[in-house]
Amino acid sequence: MPKSYHHGPVTDHFDGRRFSNPGHPPTDRKFADLWRWWRSGQREKWPRQVAVTKVAPEPDVDGVCITMVGHATLLIQAGGCNILTDPVWGARAGPLSLLGPRRVTAPAVCFDDLPRIDAVLVSHNHYDHFDAQTLRRLQERHQPTFVTPFGNERLLQKVAPGARVLTGDWGDAVALPQGVTTRFTPANHWSRRALRDTRMALWSGFMIDAPAGRIWFAGDTGYGDGGVFRDIRAAFGAPDVALIPIGAYEPRWFMAAQHVNPDEAVQVFRDIGARRALGMHWGTFQLTDEGRDRPREALEAALRGGGIDADRFVAAEPGDVFRF
Repeated sequence: MPKSYHHGPVTDHFDGRRFSNPGHPPTDRKFADLWRWWRSGQREKWPRQVAVTKVAPEPDVDGVCITMVGHATLLIQAGGCNILTDPVWGARAGPLSLLGPRRVTAPAVCFDDLPRIDAVLVSHNHYDHFDAQTLRRLQERHQPTFVTPFGNERLLQKVAPGARVLTGDWGDAVALPQGVTTRFTPANHWSRRALRDTRMALWSGFMIDAPAGRIWFAGDTGYGDGGVFRDIRAAFGAPDVALIPIGAYEPRWFMAAQHVNPDEAVQVFRDIGARRALGMHWGTFQLTDEGRDRPREALEAALRGGGIDADRFVAAEPGDVFRF
């Protein structure tokens, strides 16, 4: 059995060995559940490749600029501080170069075209969010500050030797350059990097407070009763921009506890009180059954049904650049 990844006091979401989602449906799944899903035959076919318009970001920007690189990898530039979320430049989301879902969209920013990276936010250790090779390259090229919730620092320091890693629990704050602060926010999710380390490392989102604006990166999350998102708003205030996952949600009986669907993403948008939102976590890796374009189409329908202007919540495509 693996050693505990984190040693600390017992809390409402940590039993001394593993983390959990208090008051939320369990995310653990058995092999029989996986087998039932794999046998269902409901997976829609994705294209092998989708063309991407490459972009070369400016070194620094005034205000807030967000560039969608792909999946949950976004470049957030806020008042002179350059931040990457869940950076994955690998060809597959898996433990080896030949295993795991293959990229359908290439990263919209070439690695060598990245501006100076001041901070890297890593929400959890799943392979589509925590790419060891990319993290190592970022350490070698940029020596950023890595920020990740409890337990993940052990793996991060292993894959990126010499990295400066700041860690914390839900609600904790971390200071970044240029007067920027980020806080770990709760999420309804889970973690696993190996066969026997389920939920030994924590998962989170990040509320980024910069002089130029407030940006919330939700990470991966299920909806539950929505209390998590209303609590985040009450504790930290409504963000100017929310980065909310909209993909990897079918079948619902398997995925609902861990990933919101587009209807729920719109409800998260309401709960958190954001002025604007970008949909992420879709269209790059086929992780679940829905077709590649289904999340965007379902998001547009949910916004229409809720009477929300379409330009307030946009499904971000790789290469899209948004200035706020």
